[in-house]
Amino acid sequence: MAASVKPSAICFQSLQPCFGVKQPLMPTQICYSRSTSLFSVRKKQNGEHSSILRHLKIKALDAAQPFDNESKEIEDFETNSLLKIGIVGFGNFGQFLAKTIVKQGHPVLAYSITDREEVAQKMGVSFFKDADDFCEEHPDVILLCSSIISTGSVLRSFPTHRLKRSTLFADVLSVKEFPRNLFLQVLPPEFDILCTHPMFGPESGKAGWSGLPFVYEKVRIGKGARAERCYRFLNIFAKEGCRMVEMSCAEHDRYAAESQFTTHTVGRMLGKLNLESTPINTKGYESLLQIVENTCGDSFDLYYGLFMYNKNPTEQLERLEMAFDALKKQLVGQLHQIVRKQLFEGVSHGEASQKISAFADIQNSHPSRNSSGDQKIKELSDIVNEVK
Repeated sequence: MAASVKPSAICFQSLQPCFGVKQPLMPTQICYSRSTSLFSVRKKQNGEHSSILRHLKIKALDAAQPFDNESKEIEDFETNSLLKIGIVGFGNFGQFLAKTIVKQGHPVLAYSITDREEVAQKMGVSFFKDADDFCEEHPDVILLCSSIISTGSVLRSFPTHRLKRSTLFADVLSVKEFPRNLFLQVLPPEFDILCTHPMFGPESGKAGWSGLPFVYEKVRIGKGARAERCYRFLNIFAKEGCRMVEMSCAEHDRYAAESQFTTHTVGRMLGKLNLESTPINTKGYESLLQIVENTCGDSFDLYYGLFMYNKNPTEQLERLEMAFDALKKQLVGQLHQIVRKQLFEGVSHGEASQKISAFADIQNSHPSRNSSGDQKIKELSDIVNEVK
């Protein structure tokens, strides 16, 4: 009589994702065989029968068997790759960074003088009102997100003695030589130091960080596990698509004076004009309005910090003023030629005088008026008087 047909092998497929709660294994294929035993029966030549252990195979895709340590090793690796990150200064920028860090699965702690507990809870961040309690959680990384002008007092009053002696300190200030020197001066030599500057903010980075520059310098990083920790922290930004740029703090400040400080200065000057959108906006004008929105949306403390805590912007301000004066001289020179042409082509004396007076009013009302502008006005007036 034929043996009953029973399943001899079942193929499973894991339904659990790389991260999250484990799901049960579900059968995806059942292979049937007429064999009813784990043993195959063979008949010898002398007529006797012997039982031989059949070779069974487990056909599975990513199935975590009791004797398979692969799943546990992957889970342990993912857990060990996470960093406990403590953010000091949980204002707009600290919250902006925390959203992405939490999204990547890293546990985030926050400390701020201002009570941000309600905001932190909604983001999945543990908030601490007391700096000592915050430090006793022993974060792997302390990320300083305070304002530039308050960083010195914040760091000097911070209870670093309650942290692990190998803690990594990082900052995100828009100037770099200042925090670098401050860290080296205040922090114990056992602490690692990483100076960084995400060259974007809540406005420019609201659609994602892909392609946006992230500047950093490894000021003092230990070897082994400490170097690996620094790499994992930088990888938070690399995974989001940031363009990672390693350069010295001095070089950063020199470039930032030309790019960031100039942008903020021009944006704030335009902001003083109270520019408004019009029905006939050009693309260039819309770009100017966007600059005003991006720069004036930041606190004035940030702009002041860019000027006060970087030695290069003073020279940049002088260059901006010289460039504006040179542009005015070019306009006056052009006006000189136009007036001469108009006078010799029959333009009335009254019209020419009116143009010169209008320019003189602008020149006199400007706080940076200079002798060269006054000289041009005198030359134009003399020309008019000669042909009067």
